[in-house]
Amino acid sequence: MKVDLKLLAVAALAFGIGIGSGNFALSDVPSGKVAVVDVQKVVSESKQVKALKDEQAKKTKELTKWLDVANADVAKQSTKAGKEKLLKKYEADLAKKREANAQDYAKKLADIDKSISAQIAVRAKAKGYDLVLSKSTVLYGGDDLTTEIIEAVK
Repeated sequence: MKVDLKLLAVAALAFGIGIGSGNFALSDVPSGKVAVVDVQKVVSESKQVKALKDEQAKKTKELTKWLDVANADVAKQSTKAGKEKLLKKYEADLAKKREANAQDYAKKLADIDKSISAQIAVRAKAKGYDLVLSKSTVLYGGDDLTTEIIEAVK
């Protein structure tokens, strides 16, 4: 019984110290200016992203044309061995082309992301914001910089 009472007293003391220090720490945090940006909207209205999508669509059409030529070339082969050899060659070429396109797309997308992030940082610093959050994660508060960022990335 005495052990349980001592344990309860120690736990209550530890809890009290934890709550007290937590409140003390939070009271020392300076209140700063907070902004929000609807990143999805910025990305969807970005001319860079639209151009990248158009470029990808063009590459897809070119790849489709290339596949049609490759299929016709394979169909022209008179022997089964010739067809299989040519088919393997075209499959290897297709894999290389797809990988190159994927790498190029990922690099360009990363560059666009860096550009948008840089514009957000520039605007936030110029206006004296201490913190910028994605609008999708904020329920309430913060100054919305979305329109300014959209204009800046165009």
